Amino acid sequence: MYKEINIKTFLEKSNDIPLLDVRTPDEFKQGHITGAINFPLFDNNERAIIGRTYKEHGPNAAILKGFEFCAGRAGDFIKSGQAIARDKSLLLHCWRGGIRSASLAWLFETTGIKSLVLRGGYKAYRRFAIKYLERPFKLIVLGGMTGSGKTEILNNLKSLGFKVLELETLAHHKGSAFGALGEMAQNSNEQFENDIFSFLYRCNPEEPVWVEDESRNIGKNLIPSSIFTQILNSPLICIETNTETRISRLVKDYSEFPVDSLAFSISKISKRLGGLNTKSALNYLEQGDFRKVAGVMLDYYDRTYSYSLKERNPGKVHNVKISSDLKNATDKVVSIAVIKGLIRN
Repeated sequence: MYKEINIKTFLEKSNDIPLLDVRTPDEFKQGHITGAINFPLFDNNERAIIGRTYKEHGPNAAILKGFEFCAGRAGDFIKSGQAIARDKSLLLHCWRGGIRSASLAWLFETTGIKSLVLRGGYKAYRRFAIKYLERPFKLIVLGGMTGSGKTEILNNLKSLGFKVLELETLAHHKGSAFGALGEMAQNSNEQFENDIFSFLYRCNPEEPVWVEDESRNIGKNLIPSSIFTQILNSPLICIETNTETRISRLVKDYSEFPVDSLAFSISKISKRLGGLNTKSALNYLEQGDFRKVAGVMLDYYDRTYSYSLKERNPGKVHNVKISSDLKNATDKVVSIAVIKGLIRN
């Protein structure tokens, strides 16, 4: 007989045992536990038919319709489950921990696969994740003007063993009007929240977590309000470097993209950029003068970021001047974090 387990035990065991989400592909796409494998008992259309059957004819008719759909696939389910299982064990969940996960768990158990089902299903996971994100975290925010090398410094910090919440990586977006260039399509906001939870849940709550200073919107994804509030109120190390270095970095990062894509990105912020600046940027782009395009963009983004800095508690903002040498810059950032008591030496 399969066993039901609570969410904490389920997440702990998911480090070692494959996790099967037996909901439909559409449900999975909307949001799933990070690292789960979609193992649908029904496809999207079958699930819709079962739902209509339930409304029109009741639960017994819906259950019978479900068995009609999947009865002929039992052998395939078993073979796939055996191939995925680790040490003859699997974790399973559906939406509420109901018939779908119970049916597959029973099937797997009869073929020697130990099956552990999440009590309350994905719904219980979401409640737990949202509640967990409301707790306080020891965040250290890395800020600075566009092109100052924040992402590279965060990568360096990660290589040194520090925990880094990579919001832009999780969002598949770099945050600006140009942020979608070169990135995969963004996931749903629900999945973005799940991925943030997954990272933070695996961190030691007593240890600091570095995160880049962001607007709440990263493309179409929204940072959960509880986390965004903490970003705004946590210590901020603001890096400063000269404009020419920043322009060179932006040209290196973005000049490889098609001119049409860059022009479209500029047009997205034309109202905020202003008619004259938009026209200048597009003209420079057409001429292939990427440095001047970057200069126009920096003028806009610098004003925006300077305004956001005014909203912060000055006592929590620590400025550090860096050169173009990002290894040296990383050392400076770590040093000031130690001096200010944000991390242990």
